[in-house]
Amino acid sequence: MDYQKLPKVELHLHLDCSLSFDVVKKINPAITYEEYHDSFVAPPKCTDLLDYISRSVKGFELMQTKEQLRMVTLDLFEQLKTDNVIYAEIRFAPLLHIAKGLTPFEVVQAVADATDEGIINTGVQAGIIVCTLRNYSEAQSMETVKLAEQFKGTVVCGFDIAGDEAGYPVDAHVKAFEYANAKGIKCTSHAGEARGADSVWEVLKGFHPSRIGHGVRSAEDDKLLSFLKEKDIHLEVCPTSNIQTNVYDTIYDHTADKIYNTGVSMSVNTDSRTITPTTLTKEYEVLEQTFGWDKAHFYKCNLEAVRHCFATAEVKAMLKEKIISAWEQDFNQPI
Repeated sequence: MDYQKLPKVELHLHLDCSLSFDVVKKINPAITYEEYHDSFVAPPKCTDLLDYISRSVKGFELMQTKEQLRMVTLDLFEQLKTDNVIYAEIRFAPLLHIAKGLTPFEVVQAVADATDEGIINTGVQAGIIVCTLRNYSEAQSMETVKLAEQFKGTVVCGFDIAGDEAGYPVDAHVKAFEYANAKGIKCTSHAGEARGADSVWEVLKGFHPSRIGHGVRSAEDDKLLSFLKEKDIHLEVCPTSNIQTNVYDTIYDHTADKIYNTGVSMSVNTDSRTITPTTLTKEYEVLEQTFGWDKAHFYKCNLEAVRHCFATAEVKAMLKEKIISAWEQDFNQPI
């Protein structure tokens, strides 16, 4: 099945983990492809999540000026257009980009401006999710969530927490998520990746997000799966990434099929397009080959992604119409 030609939606995508060789070469002309591959691309099997995350360092080191942030953002839009992604939510941690003097506000402004430019240039709709990190202090998390508040009403559409889930509890970040919920800022949270189902329970009780980044280890707890379904909590599933981070030994051990079959809302995502050298098209092909998924599975995942995305009602209606029209027309019958 040719999934490349069909419109797709992606909700879990890290900006600083998706630098193409072309944009890295523009920022650092001295780099060779071999150096790029060794530094920016993770091997098929990392030791763990921390080993995987270490590949993002070279990325955000090249994203320390307004122009660098603009170049990387626009480059990602071109990648999305090639993959026929019609809407993406792109996340990043602003406090990682202040090493050369930019203020956190200036960082978000630069990415937001570049996102507006990318939307005009490519026709790809997008939102920006600002991330705090597990290793950050309460003050840093509060600073980050207040950026989401300052940019509310722009392409900045949500708040997230990423990073070393296994190494840090939620305590330092509860106040930031309470603030987000009080201010009507939409929230997602990484969990159920480097730690088991208890990690998902922890963020659900501490943060009250409407979506979970990854969340695949929810499948280890049937009560949790029932809760997620009952409360309509959406899981942003990233299959190939989970194999690289050693959550599962092989793709055949992945829980995506179980999660889908329980009726829990989920979408398929790349996580990154460089550290994990993949596209949404490739992720669909992997699930098709591994679990026998077909057009109906991906059609539903895209509609669920639209339903749970952080876009405006107007954008959601437009995306839904595009997905339904293209997918049903392509197969010459309603699904």
